[in-house]
Amino acid sequence: MSRDKEAEGEESQTDFYSPALQKPKICEVNWIPQLNLEVNSGDEGKNRCSSSVVQPQDADYSYVVSQLSDELEILILARFPESEYWKLGLLNKQFFWLLKSGEIFKIRREIRCRESSVFMLASGDSCWWEFDRQFKSCRSLPNLPADECFLLGDKESLCAGTHLIVSGREISGGVVWRYELETDIWQKGPSMINPRCLFASATCGSHAFVAGGIDLETSREILNSAEKYNPETRSWHRLPHMHIRRKLCSGCYMDNKFFVIGGRDQNGRDLTCGEAYDEAKNTWEHIPNMLRDIPVATLQSPPLIAVVNNQLYSLETSSNELRVYLKASNTWKKLGSVPVKADSHGGWGVAFKSLGYELLVMGASSDLEDDVSIYICCPGSGGNNSEELRWRPIDCCKRRLSHFILNCSVMAA
Repeated sequence: MSRDKEAEGEESQTDFYSPALQKPKICEVNWIPQLNLEVNSGDEGKNRCSSSVVQPQDADYSYVVSQLSDELEILILARFPESEYWKLGLLNKQFFWLLKSGEIFKIRREIRCRESSVFMLASGDSCWWEFDRQFKSCRSLPNLPADECFLLGDKESLCAGTHLIVSGREISGGVVWRYELETDIWQKGPSMINPRCLFASATCGSHAFVAGGIDLETSREILNSAEKYNPETRSWHRLPHMHIRRKLCSGCYMDNKFFVIGGRDQNGRDLTCGEAYDEAKNTWEHIPNMLRDIPVATLQSPPLIAVVNNQLYSLETSSNELRVYLKASNTWKKLGSVPVKADSHGGWGVAFKSLGYELLVMGASSDLEDDVSIYICCPGSGGNNSEELRWRPIDCCKRRLSHFILNCSVMAA
């Protein structure tokens, strides 16, 4: 089974759903009435039309929107919720190509106007799903055109910019498939310099890092190599090697560094140490005993970690307990229980992610649970809030998904 670990980069970003900000008015007005399509129960998730089905029209909407300069129109479009972009893509050819070229996402990055989307593959599903941050709307991605070995095997995913990267094995060997948000298309490659599985990964802004894992070519060698993915060049770049070889490890981005935590070495011994890659110095720092307070069980998943407000959190699987990392003392503080049964399968099948300023957890809330349960929590600043955590249940836009999550990644675009 696969697990994915990303943390938001250090850049601040406009949050459409932050209580401190108001939703842009343009998001609240149905100013394209003929595009507000009804979605029936048989077409759940397919609420974003493909450009191959419906072509954009250069229609005259001047009776709805007064004349605006091109620059102002683009800035307004950039602040429109990404989940609604499929409507704007049908408005006219100019907007259509602005979306397809990816220029609109570059503008969003420049003005720091990003929003989070959740990409998920649950047990029993044949396709990936994208959910908006509040899980109020969803859509199915196009079918991934890989072979049966890849589709049925274990996979790992991460996001970089507007790319969803899915790594696994085809009959011919290790392979990477990428889904590009702009084109709504799956493409093969580029492969990692060292194809790997059970590795650590983290997202920083529009880039992503991977490190460690098991070499997919030999299926035996434990790696200490690391790489960085650049979605603009669609290429992987080699980074310095870590101090320790490790598999089944987890990654996050915090304090402007890529952290790799836990896992097992080439002799199968559990590792409590961590390492942090400083890109400015191009070096790795060894952090001893980083997980000394976290119990490790046999057949346990890699550590379930997430970063919110530059603070590291961990979901301890044997006790379903949330903990926060105290950097100054290199220790962990207990914050209370989490409303999912992470202990059912040793942490496998549970998604624990950072979603902007909140923590997101998905899994089964009871032994009899068949559908996924989704909860969101806003932890205290710096992890020092002594108040009891309040997990808020989220309805999954009436879309039924298995409680066992195979892959989950968060994209900020």
